[in-house]
Amino acid sequence: MIKKLLNDAFLQMSGNREEDRIDSLRLGLLRHEAQVGGRVFGEVPKGHKRDFFCLDTHTWIWHEEWFDNSGERHVVSTRYDVRPDSILKSQNGGHYQQVTVQEAFRLRDASKLYRDRVKREVYNVAS
Repeated sequence: MIKKLLNDAFLQMSGNREEDRIDSLRLGLLRHEAQVGGRVFGEVPKGHKRDFFCLDTHTWIWHEEWFDNSGERHVVSTRYDVRPDSILKSQNGGHYQQVTVQEAFRLRDASKLYRDRVKREVYNVAS
């Protein structure tokens, strides 16, 4: 009886470790995709951190951090919520507002570049 309980506990623990490894792999891939996406609009300036990535089927994230000449840290995070009839954005957790047509086209173009570069640079798949 005790042996069965110990075996069951071991299986649960090793299962959790497997899930942790899978979660870690997914997170690592998402980080890599975000870094590749951060270069969609050109090289990232020295001292800046920039990420652009697809979080899920309808959410895109643009995140940038940098220090200005006085050493003050700046952070801008923009979340795009793509809906069937519009695209809404929120910056730094603020209220959502509808994007302009011009910004929607820029997001569309950026998402295509992101997709092509991630396929090529992260997953080694030719477009």
